[in-house]
Amino acid sequence: MLASLEKQSKLSVIITGFALVGGIGVLDSLTGYELSLSLFYLIPISLVTWRIGRRLGIVISVASSILGLFADVTQGKSYSQPAFYAWNTLLTFGFFAIVVLLLSELRRALEHETELARTDSLTGAVNSRSFSQLLQMEINRFKRYEHPFTVAYFDLDNFKTVNDQFGHAIGDQVLRAVADEARKHLRKTDVIARVGGDEFALLLPETDYESAQVVLSKIQRDMLEKMQQSHWPVTFSIGVLTCVDSPRGTDEAIRLADSLMYSIKHGGKNGIKYSNYAG
Repeated sequence: MLASLEKQSKLSVIITGFALVGGIGVLDSLTGYELSLSLFYLIPISLVTWRIGRRLGIVISVASSILGLFADVTQGKSYSQPAFYAWNTLLTFGFFAIVVLLLSELRRALEHETELARTDSLTGAVNSRSFSQLLQMEINRFKRYEHPFTVAYFDLDNFKTVNDQFGHAIGDQVLRAVADEARKHLRKTDVIARVGGDEFALLLPETDYESAQVVLSKIQRDMLEKMQQSHWPVTFSIGVLTCVDSPRGTDEAIRLADSLMYSIKHGGKNGIKYSNYAG
């Protein structure tokens, strides 16, 4: 049900939520004060809170509380003191508000856990599994729109030397610096992943062969400058595969980009090799 809810537009969820509140309010007025429907207001409150957020959840909670009060008044329900109407309405709203707060915190916690499950904790890059999933989505998108995309693999040359000479703490700094420098040239739609101890991958949607050359040369230049400024003996072997046809799957695309990288690695390191995949 939650997966289905996520697919709905926010406007659709808002309209549905307020329509449900209105419908429950009408039924609440018609059924008489002996049969309470207050609990059913939690259905639209929960839907709106989960999909839209805490603020609108509070708004719909206020609307539900007011409709509950309206139902009490129209049903002829009376109290010894008029102030009891306000008191009961505030208690009802308080209950709804607590549910909203709990649901919004639960959603935040789940999103945080999901992010941790797909992200490398050291560099903030996505992990290998998430990269494969995103790459598959891009392959599927290519089959529909036939827009080129680029996959790049790069390895940190001499990274073991850094760990041996400076220690693993400095090695971690190197990895974080590499990810940060690469991000400076990436768009929001681009993806950087840490796919191994000292190996990274890039996914660049809507990027053809010439554009890939421009982007990757800038990324390599800035990463090298950062390494030199910090006196770290690290260079980069990069394999770049631009897909102008659909690979047979993520494994093939990754294997070909990885092969390009290793051809640089075995040929002297510190370089970039580009290739088109045309089927």
